[in-house]
Amino acid sequence: MLTNKPKEISKDGSFKRQKNRFTTPFGNKQEELVVEPGKYRLLWSPACPWAHRAVIVRKLLGLDQVISLGTASPMRPNIGRVDWAFTLDENNQDPELSIEYVSEVYFNADSNYEGRPTVPVMVDLQTKQAVNNDYFNLTNYFETVWAPHHKENAPNLYPEHLQDKIDQMNESNFHTINNGVYKCGFAHSQEAYEEAFDQLFARLDELEAHLAENRFLMGDYITDADVRLYTTLARFDAAYYNGFNTNRNLIREYTNLWSYARDLYQTPGFGDTTDFESIKKHYHVSVTINPDKTATSILPKGPDLEVWDQPHGREKLSDQQDKFLR
Repeated sequence: MLTNKPKEISKDGSFKRQKNRFTTPFGNKQEELVVEPGKYRLLWSPACPWAHRAVIVRKLLGLDQVISLGTASPMRPNIGRVDWAFTLDENNQDPELSIEYVSEVYFNADSNYEGRPTVPVMVDLQTKQAVNNDYFNLTNYFETVWAPHHKENAPNLYPEHLQDKIDQMNESNFHTINNGVYKCGFAHSQEAYEEAFDQLFARLDELEAHLAENRFLMGDYITDADVRLYTTLARFDAAYYNGFNTNRNLIREYTNLWSYARDLYQTPGFGDTTDFESIKKHYHVSVTINPDKTATSILPKGPDLEVWDQPHGREKLSDQQDKFLR
């Protein structure tokens, strides 16, 4: 076990993700964050699966018209701390917030903030303060209390009659798959790594069987649960398989998971927000949670991305022409 390890590595070598600092919900109550068009900016990086899910839902629901978007580079800055930088923008600053690093909105909100500055984070444009970085619940806020600002005929990604089932699916997939790949990749002991590895593939095997009879996780229509699973599947072969040692199977070696992933990729809002080049750069030639770690300079040439556009044949599992419940 390494002695110089990040704060999120436990004594047994397992990865314990930090808790979110800014979790005040959006809503209509006095103590909640007001839902108001033009008030917030969503900061993300195309490399990050947690941020990607928020960007997909924002686009699917038409919230891209009322919540602006700031994009940080997939390459973390070498500044002695873990951060995200706006080096893709002119003058290396976010054009609306005039900040160089995501950490600045965290420090604006809490000058004593000591955790990793994470994306996604919702920022109040007037105060330039982080107001919500609760990636686990952010898409649900977009799907519910932000509904008055959805576009016409926006999909219902979180239908009330399925919310309990979606929540259960999301909870299980989070621990075993979404965060499971990180438990593998960031493990500092063989035991912690193998435990996470076994849980990851046991769950993927379960979903492979489930998707043999269901086009999407909840049946005929895309829901929030599919968005959350997709962002991990999209990064699996390009990053996690070799970068995080999740190397029992590639996703494209599964029959149903692979066709399911392509079905989503080919749906507007999914593939057009998926940046494989950024994903590979972040996971292979940038630092992740350890600022003391030296990243490799070799960027993998593969995998072949053209296969994502191959026919998926998932239509046969559903009589519905529309992938979304309206």
